[in-house]
This record gives sequence, C-alpha cells and structure tokens, in this order.
Amino acid sequence: MKTIVQVVQHLNPGGIETMALDLLLHSDKNEKSYIISLEGTLDEAIANWPVLLPFKESLVFLDKKEGISPRTFLKLLSIFRKIHPDSVHTHHIGPLFYAGIASRIMGIKNLLHTEHDAWHLEDPKRKKLQKFVVNVANPIIIADAVTVANNLRKHLNKDNISVIHNGINTERFIPGNMYEARKSMGLSTRSKIVGCGGRLEPIKGQSFLVEALSILPDNIHLAIAGDGSERGNLQDQVENLGIKHRVHFLGRIDNMETFYQSLDVFCLPSLNEGFPLSPLEAQSCGIRTLVTHVGGAHETICPKTGMLVEEANPEALALSLQHMLKQPKSLSPRNYVKQHGNVQLMASAYRELRNTPRSNKFIIN
Repeated sequence: MKTIVQVVQHLNPGGIETMALDLLLHSDKNEKSYIISLEGTLDEAIANWPVLLPFKESLVFLDKKEGISPRTFLKLLSIFRKIHPDSVHTHHIGPLFYAGIASRIMGIKNLLHTEHDAWHLEDPKRKKLQKFVVNVANPIIIADAVTVANNLRKHLNKDNISVIHNGINTERFIPGNMYEARKSMGLSTRSKIVGCGGRLEPIKGQSFLVEALSILPDNIHLAIAGDGSERGNLQDQVENLGIKHRVHFLGRIDNMETFYQSLDVFCLPSLNEGFPLSPLEAQSCGIRTLVTHVGGAHETICPKTGMLVEEANPEALALSLQHMLKQPKSLSPRNYVKQHGNVQLMASAYRELRNTPRSNKFIIN
C-alpha cells in the first residue's frame, strides 16, 4: 500500500482545503492518505469547519506560528520518517518550502506541487523565494488553470508545468427544489435571488456586487454565504445604500448545495482568482453563473449559459445580472461541469502523476 501525503498551510474552509479533502476522499484503494496542516490544531479546525470530523484520523496539525519555523521543518521530517510517504503533494509556497525541502532530504522521489494562483509572484521577494524553493525541491509543478500555468512559466522560467483543473463532487451538488431550499435558508420565495459565496474579503469584490444590487429593481435580492473581515464594512455599505431588506448575510453554510439550489443566478465578483470552485458547484446545481474576467475564473464557466464581466464595475455587473435573470432554467451548466469539472477527473489526473515517472509532458484537461 502506498502512503500519500498532502501538505496545506491550514484547514480553514476554502477552495484549496476543499480540493485537498476531495483528493483524500477519492484516494485509490491501495493508497493510505494523509493531510498535514502547517497551522492550527485538530480541535480548532473541527470547531471552525465540522466537515473535517469524519477525516480526523487522516489529519495531522503542526500548530505552526507566524514566521519561519525550524521547529515545523523538524516536525515534518519526524513525520516523514515515521510514515515513509511514497508521494508528497504540496499546495502553495509555504507548504512547498517546508515539505518540499524535507521530501528531498528524505529522498522522496515523487513530489507534486500545485499552484492555485500566481498573483503573489508579482512581488519580487516572493518570486525570489519561490524560484529558490522550486529549484531546491524540484517538484512536478501543476497549475489548476491554464491562466495560472502561463503566469508560472513567465515568472519561474519553467516550461514543464502541467494543468489539472479542479473538480467538484457532482453527486453532492445537484439540482433541487428552489422553494424548499429557500425555506430552509430563510429566504424570500417571491423575489429573484442572486447568490454569492466565499470569504468576505476585499479581494473577493463583494462590495461591487452590493453596489450593483442597488442599481437593480427592488424585487431582486442578494444572498451572501460566508464570513470574513469585510463583513462589517459590507453591512455598513448595505445600510448606507438603503437596501438592508434586500441583502441577506447567511454566514458560514455547511450545506452549500442547498444554498445554490435556492438561487436564480450565482455571481463571483472577485478581483483576483486562480481556478475557483464555487462557480463549478453552483453550475452543478443547475444555476446560471456570472464571474468576473480575472485569473482562471473564465475557465470554470459553461459557454452556453455562463457570462463574464469586467471586475470592479458595478454598472456592468448590474446589466449582466439583469440579463441572466431573464433567462430560463437549463441543464447545460450541470452537464458542462459533469464533463469538465468532475472531481473524479481531477483525482484520476493526480493519480496518474503520482504513478508516472517525472517527465516534461503537459496534462491539460
């Protein structure tokens, strides 16, 4: 039996963390899989994200504090000596720094590294650090979007970068009864509802969506799932615009499939993205989806029913939403995700890389 280890910065709710759990869940029957989180503790993580509870025997937490930590590096070496990984898979620069170098010291030959965006490489210090770690650890580099891969090639001067699109569980995210979903979410059954889900942070652009809503007719409401540092500012903005009765802050939601099922349209108004999961989840539930044209977001959209819009432009958002809200329901979004964004496709592609000697070939799906 092979031992597979993924290393992440933390296990707070998010796209990278969901992807890591999905890969763990879809491990091959001859694989023993773990996720190592550099930051946090098991109890903290489960309290913050209860979905982790069934996986607790496969989770390891190093409780790393802020800054460079030699102790974290030594902990990783100790864990690797104990469980003897056949393959180590890191996500983003922090985990690559610690686990990548530890893997080379331990002689672990199969080292995968996934980058979920490349905007951080615009910073000269971060770019220098990443180039150093990539050269030392020498991982197989994977990008989760073609856009991300192109930026990595430009900044890291590496040509042999594979592309594996993220996937979602299409058996969990399915179309449902809108009326029942709205009742369970406490949402109006008489209004048109635009939904947005994710961390409430400035980079996610929710303030532009709120402003767009103020331009739209009064029967259109906005439901926001998620939490973060921007929540207070968004609530103040809603109050100042006089649309408090039309904006519903739902907080963190564990049954996101029900949230998507309650919507007429899903919108991702981000200012920066890699390859986001939420548009795939919404479309898998049969919901038409609008995303800003940033990063790899456009790679998630069904060409028949999805729309792209310029970022940070409330007027353009309002016009696009108004158009989408007039369109009928369609099976196309779900069919697109089943064919192009299925978690089984993603897991199979990573499994192939784990079982294939390193090469310079590209994998684009």
